[in-house]
Amino acid sequence: MSCSSSSAWAELCWQEGDAPRSALWRADAGLPRRVEVVDDSLSADQAFRLASEGTALLWRGDFQNARQLLLALGRRWEKRQSTASKRRSKAGQSLQFPHGFHLYRQAQAQRARLLGSLLIELDQHWHCSLRRAPDWSQACQQAFGVLPGKPVVMSLRDLLGALGASEWRKKGVELSLPDLPAMRIHPHYGVFSPVRGEYLELVARAALPRAALLEADQGQARVWDIGVGTGVLTALLLRRGVPRVVATDLSDQALACAEDNLQRLGLGERASLLKTDLFPEGRAALIVCNPPWLPGKPGSRLEQAVYDEGSRMLRGFLQGLGTHLLPDGQAWLIVSDLAEHLCLRTREELLGWISDAGLQVLGRDDIRPRHGKAADESDPLHKARAAELTSLWRLGLAQSAQA
Repeated sequence: MSCSSSSAWAELCWQEGDAPRSALWRADAGLPRRVEVVDDSLSADQAFRLASEGTALLWRGDFQNARQLLLALGRRWEKRQSTASKRRSKAGQSLQFPHGFHLYRQAQAQRARLLGSLLIELDQHWHCSLRRAPDWSQACQQAFGVLPGKPVVMSLRDLLGALGASEWRKKGVELSLPDLPAMRIHPHYGVFSPVRGEYLELVARAALPRAALLEADQGQARVWDIGVGTGVLTALLLRRGVPRVVATDLSDQALACAEDNLQRLGLGERASLLKTDLFPEGRAALIVCNPPWLPGKPGSRLEQAVYDEGSRMLRGFLQGLGTHLLPDGQAWLIVSDLAEHLCLRTREELLGWISDAGLQVLGRDDIRPRHGKAADESDPLHKARAAELTSLWRLGLAQSAQA
């Protein structure tokens, strides 16, 4: 169904009436196998059946009716999942980790595919011609950029995500941390929002190494933030008195988001943002990293902040510290033990990676999560979430590595 593709866009082709049609399609979304043109005459049950079979539904009816249909699809999905859960419970089937977690992820991916099957067409300026369609062109341009002169088709779910991200970006997330003035972080589309504040509290209260507070020679930063994201950890370190921070990321969206936030906070001149895989050149007195917490393949760009396939970033961070940490320096690894409770990784594996990298544990600070899911007994992952701890591991070079 794809006619051509580029790094950002593919081409979606379909038949409408007697005429062939085509439009741009986000290359990272995966082309649908079949496209059927539908309108207000389609019932929710028919839509659910078609979407469950893998058919994408290109909407030509009233825009607000499409939003109602999306809600109806969600309700039918939840009902089907609830029925399946009751059947397992009645049969005495108890899901154990890690199998239970893999089933949970599979169900979440199926839900995303089903809800992503309702498609909307927009013109080359991100305008929608459907009846009662709002003008979300600014939100779309912020999220996806400028279109290369052609119409685009995308899921209504993605459009609503772009609108939500635009509101987050406009209003920001206010963070209040011990002994520090409140600050507001503005996440961009595709960049994970710092909605879980407990890991920030760990960084706010951890004792900074004395060398991290000293000015470096020739303007070089002695503190690095690996995987900058929204820039929240860089901002926090600068507000704690670190003179300068070098922050890295591979995502252009993350680097743009971090630059925006640091400028808003008046900290931009004290931070250097660098597009690179993990480390810049040289050595530092303090290297901070908050890698994705769960081993697994991400299903979207946003999930890249949650899932780390093969623990690549975590292991790469640990293995690279030997050549990038000053002899008396510290590395702060901020990570949850949720993966351990889900049986995706063991504590012995983590400690083994630390030891194999020539590192020693100098100390560890823990905090329990305060988000709503930790207390939600209806959550399939409740048992693991209730036991979760988030930790700041203070690591240094082992004596043998310094010799």
